[in-house]
Amino acid sequence: MNKKDVENLNAKFENSTPNDVIEFFTNKYENKIALSSSLGIEDQVLTDIIVGINKDIKIFTLDTGRLFPETYDLIHKTNSKYKIFIKIYFPNALEVEKMVNEKGINLFYQSVENRIMCCNIRKMGPLKRAFKGLDAWICGLRNEQSDARKNIKLIEWDENNELLKINPLINYSEQEIWDYINKHNVPFNLLHKKGFTSIGCQPCTRAITKGENIRAGRWWWENTNSKECGLHVS
Repeated sequence: MNKKDVENLNAKFENSTPNDVIEFFTNKYENKIALSSSLGIEDQVLTDIIVGINKDIKIFTLDTGRLFPETYDLIHKTNSKYKIFIKIYFPNALEVEKMVNEKGINLFYQSVENRIMCCNIRKMGPLKRAFKGLDAWICGLRNEQSDARKNIKLIEWDENNELLKINPLINYSEQEIWDYINKHNVPFNLLHKKGFTSIGCQPCTRAITKGENIRAGRWWWENTNSKECGLHVS
């Protein structure tokens, strides 16, 4: 798919609802499309929409081995509510074992390079396996989440993974996400009630204070404006 094709798709769906976008692409790609869910509020909204359209669409998440107990509880609640099984991908145990034994259990606090290594092993490796056989993936990115995401489009070509990337909620505000969750009784991570906005691995996530960016609680010890693990690289 070339740049012009992506531009045409963005023009076609410029005024479409997330439901319309998801229905079109899930019908088009069927078993070759999946939702990559981090169990955040955006992905929970997308799960609710997808299940309402086609319960057979693949939904997967990455279990890094360092998630919050509340995140595991949410997986169970989501599966139970929608009568589905979110597919879980784990990192390679030998790679994790080698990394921890050589660098330490909390290596990510020591340097950006160590943190990226940890993300690569615990996230990027499993993600590559999850993408196998797919032509497109759906994710819950929104423009207002961070400066690094403000120019992301509804539909993009993911060059790194050679997949069409669909961001149905790209123009939604956080309030619109919460309005949907409350209206449709969508299960969400209880850490959101404790000041956590963007929830990842337990040692790499903290609650934020009033006025901070919603991703300020991720890798807060790093002096960088790009708080990304590698999953979303333009």
